[in-house]
Amino acid sequence: MAKIKVGFVGAGTHANLVHYPSLALMDDVEIVAICDINKERLYSTAEKYNVKKTYTDYRRMFEKENLDAVYIIMPPHILYDIVVEAIENGLNVFIEKPPGVTSYQTYSLSRMAKREGVHTMVGFNRRFIPLIRTVKEAVEREGEIVYCTSTFYKFYKADYGYYNGAIDILTCDAIHAVDMLRWICGEPKKVASIIKGFGVEYPNSFNALIEFEKGKVGFLRTFWVAGSRLHTFEFHTIGISAYVDPDDKASIFYNNKPPVVITTFEVAGSRDRIFYYGFYNENRHFIESIKNDEEPLTNFHDAYKTMKLVDDIRIAGLNI
Repeated sequence: MAKIKVGFVGAGTHANLVHYPSLALMDDVEIVAICDINKERLYSTAEKYNVKKTYTDYRRMFEKENLDAVYIIMPPHILYDIVVEAIENGLNVFIEKPPGVTSYQTYSLSRMAKREGVHTMVGFNRRFIPLIRTVKEAVEREGEIVYCTSTFYKFYKADYGYYNGAIDILTCDAIHAVDMLRWICGEPKKVASIIKGFGVEYPNSFNALIEFEKGKVGFLRTFWVAGSRLHTFEFHTIGISAYVDPDDKASIFYNNKPPVVITTFEVAGSRDRIFYYGFYNENRHFIESIKNDEEPLTNFHDAYKTMKLVDDIRIAGLNI
């Protein structure tokens, strides 16, 4: 294929911040058509990226356009039916996290994608952040990571959870921290958790101790009424420790020696967030997977495993 022909369902804020600009930089990608029910953002996005075909009905776009892939960047509680129709039309599909409201939805989409032979990807962009990948590889050169902490704090104090209570904080957003633990440590064996609601009438702090395969240990720390956003990671093996803030820098300690410090901008070679925070790389990975007829790293089946761990954390918290 000379160019991968892409359609979009959704012209909202996140899509315009990271996905449209990433794809627009790729010579082997053509954004053929955009669909959105909000005509103002539909036409402004189409004009910005010189996209000639616009739709307010995604079914018509799937029917009329000869697409290789579709980006469906929609809220999780209205995502499912659109993704089903895309899969049934034989389209490779990219969606944002979370991949549905429940793990069962994700499992069903995974089975449909396998049946139809299409490739799928979920936007767990932390796995594609250049600083995190570089540090992970540096630690693993010294030994297998056996101890990991994933921390995610934000300030969010609305009357309900996300999308007016349609989906909880852990599933919708803190899932990024959960997915990182799985990517670093493998598949979970045992989960203990404490879930609390601080200052609101719904859970907004999810904390877990997880035993992974091969005896690896992971900690999840999330607190959604913190003083500010903080999203950091720790990777440890015997005698080696790395402390990573992907918005800033990483410090790697080797056997009690002064740290090796690496900045996120240095590794990414850019101060543009689409590059240093992994968005360009995840989009590039999806396009390359289509061209090579390979399953992306964060495909629907892999995303189901992260959603299942989210379930396990929630269930363990209920049993305290």
